[in-house]
Amino acid sequence: MPITSLLSAQQLTCIREERILFENLSFNINAGDIIQIEGPNGAGKTSLLRILAGLSQPYEGQVSFNQIPINQDREYFNRHLLYIGHLAGIKGEMSAQENLRFNLALNGLDASQAETTLGKVNLLGFEDALASHLSAGQHRRIALAKLWQSQAPIWILDEPFTAIDKLGVKKLEQLMIDHAKKGGCVILTTHQDLAMPTELYQKIILEYRFY
Repeated sequence: MPITSLLSAQQLTCIREERILFENLSFNINAGDIIQIEGPNGAGKTSLLRILAGLSQPYEGQVSFNQIPINQDREYFNRHLLYIGHLAGIKGEMSAQENLRFNLALNGLDASQAETTLGKVNLLGFEDALASHLSAGQHRRIALAKLWQSQAPIWILDEPFTAIDKLGVKKLEQLMIDHAKKGGCVILTTHQDLAMPTELYQKIILEYRFY
């Protein structure tokens, strides 16, 4: 079976506050890939994710989806992307279910399935609780719940395991594996080691640069 390249990064250079985070970075991300972006704080991990998601522009280089530059047809790319940033983005004055319904609708997913989806992240019983009364881990699970509905082939996740317990991490890793097996790809950052077998994922390692 031929390898299907989903995302292609060509000669990416990123500069922040007059410091080069990375330069001339090129790689392909194929269907079935799980890619961990690794490196110390300040190495540019989040910046790279945002460039791959089209939320930031590189100083030089470009990102292509299905061989089409992502800035050439943003709507086409966005239909195939699910990005979850480091911040949960949860509104404290809304309930867990209201937050998830809003997030699902924002991503073009079935908001009527919010309660069922909350069950998949062990939040049944908390669906009517105000988010301001929930823990950081519960906020994170609300934000991640849309992964259980997403049909987007490209998942870009910034620190998805933050404040998640061991059982939650295990379920999320299995979801990533299942997504990759179905022909999707996952690009993520995490400060903890992945528990999945090493043959199932690859690493892109960024180094901290002082200039």
